Amino acid sequence: MVDKDSALIQKKLQTELEHFKAAQKDFNKLVQQRQLLDGQLNENKNVMEELNLLKSENKVYKLYGPVLVRQELEECRQNVGKRIEYINKELKRCQDTLVTLEKKQDKHRENLQKLQQQYQVAVAMK
Repeated sequence: MVDKDSALIQKKLQTELEHFKAAQKDFNKLVQQRQLLDGQLNENKNVMEELNLLKSENKVYKLYGPVLVRQELEECRQNVGKRIEYINKELKRCQDTLVTLEKKQDKHRENLQKLQQQYQVAVAMK
């Protein structure tokens, strides 16, 4: 009877561990994504600062492949502003998901601890 109990607990423990590792993997991917977004945000903020230093008579060019194409200053400011807004939204979404995954990891960690204790008790009763 005890062997069946310990085997069942061991199986639950293994399943819970797999779920925990999957949650960790998702969390790490999201951290990398957030770092990438942070870099893009900083880059776009720097571009916006440079654009704000320019006067309306200055010429602005955008690189499309091997070609420089002239663009209106205000259009560039709007495009970069929209990009910054989009990146900020993505960062918020990413942060919210990270919080959710962190809670999920904590839950799995607690379950693992409980199952380990149950397993130790079951093995000690042999």
